[in-house]
Amino acid sequence: MHATVSLVAFTLGCLGTLAATPLVKRIATFAGAIDRPNARKVHKIPTPLWGGLGVFCSLVAAVLLTLALFPAEASLLQDRHWSHLTGMLLGSLMIVLTGMWDDRYNMPAKVKLLCQIATASVMCYFGIRIEFVSGFASDYFFFNDWQEWVLTIFWIVGITNAINLLDGLDGLVAGVALGSSLVFGFVSALQGHWLVMIVMASIAGCCLGFLRYNFNPATIFMGDTGSLLLGLNFAGWSIVGALKTTLSLTLVIPILVMAVPIFDTAFAIVRRGLARRPIFSPDKEHLHHRLLGMGMSQRQAVILIYGINMFFGLAGLALAYVVH
Repeated sequence: MHATVSLVAFTLGCLGTLAATPLVKRIATFAGAIDRPNARKVHKIPTPLWGGLGVFCSLVAAVLLTLALFPAEASLLQDRHWSHLTGMLLGSLMIVLTGMWDDRYNMPAKVKLLCQIATASVMCYFGIRIEFVSGFASDYFFFNDWQEWVLTIFWIVGITNAINLLDGLDGLVAGVALGSSLVFGFVSALQGHWLVMIVMASIAGCCLGFLRYNFNPATIFMGDTGSLLLGLNFAGWSIVGALKTTLSLTLVIPILVMAVPIFDTAFAIVRRGLARRPIFSPDKEHLHHRLLGMGMSQRQAVILIYGINMFFGLAGLALAYVVH
């Protein structure tokens, strides 16, 4: 039955994004949310942004419609699940508005960071917190309230920016998010986190639908609107799912599933720190830039990164199965 629920959520997300994206493209063009080429960027023609707005609307609709279509499954959700869902929906709305403003008016990095911290704080308020970590011997280390808030905000802001910084080639973030959400969905099913499974299936469908317009040559970009949205959802739902389970090695599983953006961002921070440049300063030394520098086409580089991401994702899935 849960496979049916996931398939419905996936289909609704995919169809919703396929239908919404052309409208969003017209809205972005009318509003002037256009990504124009420059020396650092790979694309050659002005391209509409705000693609993440269509993903957001489709994601929310897919999750809520799936819960409405399967009342028996929805009735199994406890008060804390509804609180988590409310927190994630509010957080997603806040980060989408932040991304839309940034895509249109190029928000200063410090202001964007403050918006992300505020968003993460709202999510914490609704119970989305890292409460403990566990190890090999099933020993647990529980955090007190202020530690929960600090660690959770750090995790949410870090993962959100990791996905955001990965966005540099046509279809890269959407494809990586598609693979990661499928793996997260399977991990959530193994652990019995059915709400997380439904959300991950919806995200996978939305990303597949968006790739119809975003794979090279792209006719619309997700922009920060979409990359921040996806990063926030992976960060938040991994806390609700993988990081709130009683299994061992819970921190390792989400890190493996999101290995490509996490390690790419970590190397970028180290690289910029050694060069004494601001952490958020852009450069052309990310993994995808290096692959292009080796002579790969955009499509070849993107597909290779898809493969690397799925390799680590499947390793995370195998680990989840072993410790289950």
